[in-house]
Amino acid sequence: MAKYGKRTTAAREQFAGKKDVTVEEAVALVKNNAKAKFDETVEIAMNLGVDPRHADQMVRGVVALPNGTGKTMRVAVFARDAKAEEAKAAGADVVGAEDLMEIVQSGKIDFDRCIATPDMMPIVGRLGKVLGPRNLMPNPKVGTVTMDVKAAVEAAKGGEVQFKVEKAGVVHAGIGKASFDEAKLVENVRAFVGAVSKAKPSGSKGSYMKKIVVSSTMGPGISISVDNATGN
Repeated sequence: MAKYGKRTTAAREQFAGKKDVTVEEAVALVKNNAKAKFDETVEIAMNLGVDPRHADQMVRGVVALPNGTGKTMRVAVFARDAKAEEAKAAGADVVGAEDLMEIVQSGKIDFDRCIATPDMMPIVGRLGKVLGPRNLMPNPKVGTVTMDVKAAVEAAKGGEVQFKVEKAGVVHAGIGKASFDEAKLVENVRAFVGAVSKAKPSGSKGSYMKKIVVSSTMGPGISISVDNATGN
């Protein structure tokens, strides 16, 4: 039987016997038990009734959280000339073309979001094996292949979150920090769940949202009532 420290044991006792609670209850529990020495991230994991191996059951999208993520997002932009200058002015951390491709190929990936203008995709396409597994490949479906690099960079810096279902049918993301007010975390949870709900694929049959769990980086998880989270 696993042995837990005093903090973990106390948190598990607080969560014991509680499941399928309201968003407000879950956020309060997670926030009050985030006792680490750093500002823990509040995370959400959703178990969906889909099989992403089938194209018509893929779930992916993007959501602008109303209160941001609390994380400093590092943004890379593949662009040339005027668009490169636009990206720099908007606050992009690294901007380039072939030179940026070489940096990525060398294994130095010091960014959390990758944006590209359409004309850069032949270059970016060569980086699929590097960026793809890290979920960093620019994609027009989530607004990261665009001529409006200013808006894309500002959205990324402002707390926009991308999501994509994994093999096991799970979607997860960080939706704020434990230091956030409870009301702001609740708004972020509902915004994220709403975005995933709207992204329901045509091939999804039966129950779409099976389970929703909220946790902090170092704390246990608590399940939220799906009906409460979706407003049904």
